[in-house]
Amino acid sequence: MKKCLECGTEIKGRADKKFCSDYCRNAYNNNINKDSKNLVRNINNRLRKNYRILDSFELKDGKTRTTKTRLMDKGFDFEYITNQYTTKKGSTYFFVYDLGYLPLDNDYYMVVKRE
Repeated sequence: MKKCLECGTEIKGRADKKFCSDYCRNAYNNNINKDSKNLVRNINNRLRKNYRILDSFELKDGKTRTTKTRLMDKGFDFEYITNQYTTKKGSTYFFVYDLGYLPLDNDYYMVVKRE
């Protein structure tokens, strides 16, 4: 007799069945993956928050200006980006998916959307 890998009850049905129910299958896989997934989940949550903050700015012609203080007041974390782009002139844009920012003088930032 085969037993459920999660709760240990007897399994009836197909010969290759490992769990007695969808609940047990989900619980088993969640327990296996919770440690490795926690770091990824936290990083994705911070990226998602940064994206929402950049998306909250009204862009005119695909860009707008704001201050570092305003970004930080909204909870923006400058440590979390998905990529960066350096222009031929040497300016470095920092992106969170398709939205990004360019540091300017005097703690100003230009928020841009990549087309």
